[in-house]
Amino acid sequence: MGRREYSEEFRRDAVKQVVENGYGIVETAERLGVHHDSLRNWIRKYQSPEAEVETKKFQDTQAEIKRLQKELKRVTEERDILKKAAAYFASNPN
Repeated sequence: MGRREYSEEFRRDAVKQVVENGYGIVETAERLGVHHDSLRNWIRKYQSPEAEVETKKFQDTQAEIKRLQKELKRVTEERDILKKAAAYFASNPN
């Protein structure tokens, strides 16, 4: 059986279940289908001071992605409106 890779988001959520919600490490690991030692390592990693900086960067990046997606949607809609207007004026020269 090969080694499984878990996303950062999955790891952070697993750590939150133990740290913030007070669930047991072994119980949480079994429920999520990961080894309890992996979960312990993730907890150590995400509770270090460097992890707080990483978490902040991750959250900032996610917020920026959402903002850019929203802006892209708005600009795409504006472009579509302008295309329709250009087509209308091209077909009606008056």
